[in-house]
Parts: sequence; C-alpha cells; structure tokens
Amino acid sequence: MTAMSLHIGSHVSIRGGYLEAAKTAERMGGRSFQYFPKNPRSLAVKSFDRRDAEACAAYCRDNRLLSIAHAPYPTNLATDDGEKRETVIRSILNDLAIADACGSVGLIVHFGVYKGPDPLQGYIRIVNTLNVVLHQWDGNAMILIENQSGEHARMGMTLEELTQIRSLTAAPERIGFCLDSCHMLASGLWDGHNWQEVVDKGHQLGYWPQLKAVHLNDSVYPTRSFKDRHANIGQGEIGRAGLLELLHTPMLQGIPIVLETPTPEPGTHEQEIRLLQQWMSE
Repeated sequence: MTAMSLHIGSHVSIRGGYLEAAKTAERMGGRSFQYFPKNPRSLAVKSFDRRDAEACAAYCRDNRLLSIAHAPYPTNLATDDGEKRETVIRSILNDLAIADACGSVGLIVHFGVYKGPDPLQGYIRIVNTLNVVLHQWDGNAMILIENQSGEHARMGMTLEELTQIRSLTAAPERIGFCLDSCHMLASGLWDGHNWQEVVDKGHQLGYWPQLKAVHLNDSVYPTRSFKDRHANIGQGEIGRAGLLELLHTPMLQGIPIVLETPTPEPGTHEQEIRLLQQWMSE
C-alpha cells in the first residue's frame, strides 16, 4: 500500500466558505478533508449558501477529493432532556443537508453520552434519536458514528456497541462508522500492540464494511487512560509504528483519513500530511 492509495487529509476551516475549504485542503496536498458545517459550539440551525456548497461538491469531484462533515460538539444522541433532544435532531438534519450539498460522504456524530443510573436507557435514547433523524432524512450523506474515548461516559468504546446500535436502527444501511485512533487507544479497544485482534473482531462483527472515515490522531495519554487528548503524528503514545500498522490495513483504502491534530496558529496540517506520505513511501 502506498500514500497515493490512501485519501489522507485534515480538518479545515470554513471561514472562507465551503468551496474555499476544499481548495485549502487541496493546496495542502490532502486527498480528503473534514469541516464543521456550522459553528462547532452551537446547535442553532444555519441558513447556508447552497451555491457555495454545490461549488464545493463540484470542486471535490473534479479534484478527486473526499470530504466529511463533523457535527457540533454539543450534539448528544443520548440526551435525556426532551427539549434538547428536539434541538439535537433539528441540528443533525441541518448538518446532513449541508454535508449533502457539499457532496460529503457523511456527517460524523459522536456515539453519545448518558450519565443516568441505567446505561440501557442511554442506548435506547441513541437508537430512538437516530430513528427520528432517519425517518426525516432522504439525502445521500450518511450518519457516521464515531467511537469514544470514555472520557465523558463509558459508552461507545467497543466495536460491539457500535455495530449493535447500528443494527437496531430503522435504516442501518444509512449509518456508517468513523474510527478515531486516539479514542481507540484511550478506551483500551487498542493497546498499541493488539491491532490484529481489533481487525479480527471487526471482521467478526461486520464493522469494516461500514467504516466510511478515519480520524488519524496520536494520543497524549496511554491506553485505558479514558482521556481524549490528541497528539501530533508520531509524537504520542501510539507512535510511528502503531500508526503505520493502522494505515496499512486494507479496509482504509478509498475512505477519508483525516488529521485532527494540534496545529500552530495560523498553521495548517501540510507538514504532517507530507510526513505521512513520506512514511508510506519508505
């Protein structure tokens, strides 16, 4: 496998619009990118420039770029607040509409956080929230559920949870997964040395065919720390060898592999993208 067989890119800002975000990703040498469809700290519905979004989609097609959108941080599929749940649903539908207009693979949504006494109620809320969204959504962009580190709740950390939640929804074919390498290490799903076990488990559960995106992040803290702190590539607890083992997994070909690592202001991920391309060519 070579660097050119992988769609490596990074998170980019939409400060200049969706088309400019795509152009920024391409200028950095990326073959994919991630963006927030709107303010990452707000669930308010955004009126967006459809012409700009469709220009982004056309640019990506012409330049063979893949993109993914990321839901705002307050998005919580497991919320037990009725009013908040309605706000989350409206926000996700808004995000999906923007992602669809931009030609994106899908919308990344964290598994969900529930802190009540009965975890089962949290899982039920996640499935119910997803079903309401799926009932109203008829576009091409998928919902992509991301595995969690366990920092805010010990949920969404295993492949069993992810695949089971997907299977319980009304339209599982419209839901995929996003794998975050830092979260995977922090949760203990991957300890840095058992990658083949993770691969085998994914095959057993039918996880890999539904993997549509990867967040490629090193980790500040070691395995089972339950801390979501991203480190720059090769400078954390995963390290060069672990990240290369992950990147050589055949199931990662043809999907966006996006860096969410720290960048100097007003820096970009260009150097890290080049570093990964260099690693893959050696």
